[in-house]
Amino acid sequence: MRIDVWSDVVCPWCYIGKRRLEEALATSGEQAEVVYHSFQLDPEASSDDPRDLATRLGEKYGRGREWGLQANDHVTGVAREVGLDFNFAIAKSANTVDAHRLLHLARELGSSGEVPADTQARLKERLLKAYFTDGLPVGDPTTLTRLAVETGLPADRVAEVLAGTAYEQEVAADQAQALAYGANGVPFFVIDEKYGVSGAQPTEVFTEALRRAAADRKPVTLITSPGSTDDAACGPDGCPI
Repeated sequence: MRIDVWSDVVCPWCYIGKRRLEEALATSGEQAEVVYHSFQLDPEASSDDPRDLATRLGEKYGRGREWGLQANDHVTGVAREVGLDFNFAIAKSANTVDAHRLLHLARELGSSGEVPADTQARLKERLLKAYFTDGLPVGDPTTLTRLAVETGLPADRVAEVLAGTAYEQEVAADQAQALAYGANGVPFFVIDEKYGVSGAQPTEVFTEALRRAAADRKPVTLITSPGSTDDAACGPDGCPI
């Protein structure tokens, strides 16, 4: 089973949705390859905005900082239910394009066998924790380099990516694909290119989606008449007469 996930590393519901999907996978016992795709909630975001998150959030929606604080408290409570420790008070503003480019690097190197296959997933988790729990600036090249190398990416390849524009087209293509699927926000999950789940739905929703996808993959049950043989079928060696 393959699960494609569109998300951003500064999206709280993306982190919550990730945990709920993981809970559903653990409960169902299904084995899945999870591939993370890029989606920037704010491609114009600055990595050196001095305002705290509550202020930025309140101003973005025209509600004021107090509303931003209440919204953050609500999401923090939901996150706690799935074992996540959000610390919005120290969250740093970040443009996430470089983080997404490194996730593409991790995917490529994992697919080629240069690093373990799960490196992209581990880097995704580390970036989310860095932003939401540790208060690290995930738009800062120095921080990104440290986190990527800690996760297992080669330092020289990380430096090469961050010094140039590698994977920018892939990031844009991911965003375009999400919009083509009809996803105007994230997280967005596609299971076996057939079942879509929009948003950080309850674990039960993911479980049901996994069940349906697994049912579609069951082998065909052959129905034959009593005493029938394979004589009335053609094979690689020809057709019996």
